[in-house]
Amino acid sequence: MILARQILLMILGIGLFLSACAPGGGGPRSITLSMEEYRFDPAQVQVKAGQEVRLTLVNKGKEPHELMIGRNVVTHEGRPAGFAQDFFEGIPVKAERGGKPIDVKELMEEEAHGFMVALEPGEEPVTLIFTVPRDKAGEWEMGCFENEGTHWQLGMQGKWIVQP
Repeated sequence: MILARQILLMILGIGLFLSACAPGGGGPRSITLSMEEYRFDPAQVQVKAGQEVRLTLVNKGKEPHELMIGRNVVTHEGRPAGFAQDFFEGIPVKAERGGKPIDVKELMEEEAHGFMVALEPGEEPVTLIFTVPRDKAGEWEMGCFENEGTHWQLGMQGKWIVQP
C-alpha cells in the first residue's frame, strides 16, 4: 500500500514537471494559416509577447494570396494597398520551405509596402520563424491586398492579437 502511494506520488510529480515544461507556458507556438478565396483560416490568431512563433502559410485557393500584418490600411489610387505600420518592422524573420532554410526576400514582391509573403496557388507552404517582441503587444490586422486591393475588399482580413 505504501509502495503504491509512493509510485502514485512520483507519477503525479513527473506529470506536473512535464506540464510546466510544455509549450503554451511561453514555449514555441506553431500556427498554420490557410489562405483561400477570400479569407484566412483561422481568421483570428493570438500569440504572446516574447514567444517564438512558427507560422506556416498555406495557399489553398485558386488565386495568388499574400499575408501582411499591420495597422492603419493605406491606399494607392483609392484602393487598399497595405498597412502604414508594419508588424514585422524590426523583427528578424527566418523562413523555411520543405524544412529547408530559404531567403525571406524570395517570398516578397518588389512593390510591397512592408513585410509580406506571397504564395501562388498550390505552391509549397512556407514557415516563418520569429520571436514576438514585447513592444508589439496589442491588436493588429492581417490582410491580403492582391489584385489591386480587391482581396481585402472582398473580406480577406483577420486579427493578429499579441498578448502582453
